[in-house]
Amino acid sequence: MSVHQPEKYPESGQEADADVIIIGGGPSGLTLSILLGSQGVRVICLDREEVSKTLEKRFDTRTTAISYGSMKVMDRAGFWEELEPKGCRIEDIKITQNGSPTLLNFLAQDVNARAFGWIFENKDMREAMYGTIEKTPSITHEGGVCVTRIDFYDDLNSVTLQDGRTFYAPLVIGADGRGSFTREALKIGVRQWSYHQQAVICNVVHEKPHHNMALEDFRADGPFAMLPMNDNAQGAHRSGLVWTEDTRSRESLMQLSDEDFLAALNDRLPAEYGQATAIAGRAAYPLGLIHSHRYTGHRTALVADAAHGIHPIAGQGLNLGLRDVAEIGDRIIQAHKAKQDVGSVDLLSAYERARRPDNMLMAGVTDALVKLFSRRSKLLSPLRAFGLKMVERSHPAKRFFMRQAMGTAGLIPDMIKDEHKKAS
Repeated sequence: MSVHQPEKYPESGQEADADVIIIGGGPSGLTLSILLGSQGVRVICLDREEVSKTLEKRFDTRTTAISYGSMKVMDRAGFWEELEPKGCRIEDIKITQNGSPTLLNFLAQDVNARAFGWIFENKDMREAMYGTIEKTPSITHEGGVCVTRIDFYDDLNSVTLQDGRTFYAPLVIGADGRGSFTREALKIGVRQWSYHQQAVICNVVHEKPHHNMALEDFRADGPFAMLPMNDNAQGAHRSGLVWTEDTRSRESLMQLSDEDFLAALNDRLPAEYGQATAIAGRAAYPLGLIHSHRYTGHRTALVADAAHGIHPIAGQGLNLGLRDVAEIGDRIIQAHKAKQDVGSVDLLSAYERARRPDNMLMAGVTDALVKLFSRRSKLLSPLRAFGLKMVERSHPAKRFFMRQAMGTAGLIPDMIKDEHKKAS
């Protein structure tokens, strides 16, 4: 797969301000910044949000599932040791349908793992990442800035900010989300559609401990998930709720008072949790699929949501993006150590060849799952339940799906493979 490139670009006549400019300061952009910076790659990370603002509790009340595979990327970057104590391990995953008894049960101990992954509050992840960036001299993090222009030259690309400053680097990486400015600057089209669903999220306090269990209940209006969180300072048991609803319905869960929302939640909440007694941080996010026609341009690459965004039905959105980070990060580090061009056509082409099949496969799988479980059919419901039970009874199939949940199976980067050793 070749990188789109005109016949000739002019010389910039400038010196590079960094080896890599990363546009976007979300989890993917920050992780890539740290991964590269830890190996001496000079990075400028341009973040539209002010650091102080992102650390306010009301800025982002979401939680994020970090798979075992993604943990390896964060560990290689060097901030996992600081981050891990703030997360809650997922040791047990239960899958049901329409509130049924458990149809499929995954236990981390069955694959000799301490966890399938961890649930973190987004604020805690940012704190750990910012702390690492402050201690890494080769990273410059610019918060509260807006990118207004990207220019392409033969030897370097330039990125101009709204305040008039311009930075030059041989490689620009867009980690700037589904509405990526970088992707627009490259004139890259996308394939996309809406699922006519939104995820209503909040943190829930409940009576009984979750025992590190994650629950996913498949329903026609979308999955209902409870994700284990650490107890709060008062010792109350907590889980993160992801309640998917059909946006074509006249009434939304977001229109309910907290009291009425709690009542609706308790009507659906499994007995293992006891009663839900409080919620915090309720918000809603529309769900859809988006996939870029290509991931690269002249001295430019897209990663994570700037390249692809999927339904959260399998909890792999950020984890899929961190596979991009691992793949392109490894290639940049190797090129930098060998004093090669980090923005070369060969490097970018290899990155896209490595990541596109995996991302397309996951997009296809999640899309199929959404459509399969969203169909209201008296015939399909028992067939879906039968299929889940068959996986439960088949050790090879069950082990395969557990490895998928851990993010350690499939077309994964070397950094995530079990045999890969952490670089010294």
